[in-house]
Amino acid sequence: MRCPFCGNIDTQVKDSRPAEDHVAIRRRRLCPACGGRFTTYERVQLRDLVVIKTNGKREEFDRDKLERSIRISMQKRPVEPERIDQMISGIVRRLESMGDTDIPSKQIGEIVMESLARIDTVAYVRFASVYKNFQAADDFEEFVSELRPPSPDA
Repeated sequence: MRCPFCGNIDTQVKDSRPAEDHVAIRRRRLCPACGGRFTTYERVQLRDLVVIKTNGKREEFDRDKLERSIRISMQKRPVEPERIDQMISGIVRRLESMGDTDIPSKQIGEIVMESLARIDTVAYVRFASVYKNFQAADDFEEFVSELRPPSPDA
C-alpha cells in the first residue's frame, strides 16, 4: 500500500481488525520512510459496477461517493454511525446482487431514498432535495406533504 504522505510503496501493517459489523477489515499502517500512520479498509467486492448517469455517461461505481452523500444527509441526526455503515453496506450488497453490472443512477438514488426513509425522515428529505433537484420552497412543501398521512377531515 502506497503511503499517502510520502508515496513510499513499502508500508507495514501494524494492526488488523474487523470493522463495520464484520463486512470490512480495518488496517493500521506505518510508513518506515516518513513515520506516517494511516488507516485502510479492505472490503469484499463481488463485481465491478458501472453507474449509468442520466446524461448517458458511464462511470465506475464509487462507494465513497455514496457514503459521502448519505453522511451529508445524516449530519446532526440522532443515528448511530454504525447504523449508517450497515445501511451503506446493505445498499452496496443489494446493488452487487442485482445481477447486472450496469446500474442507472436513478435506480441507485431510489434505493438510497428507500433506505433513508426507513431510518430518518429528515435525512430522507435532505437527500431527496438534492436527488430530485428541488429549486424552491414549494418543491419541499409538495414533497413533504406526500409524506404526511391524509388528515381525517379531508
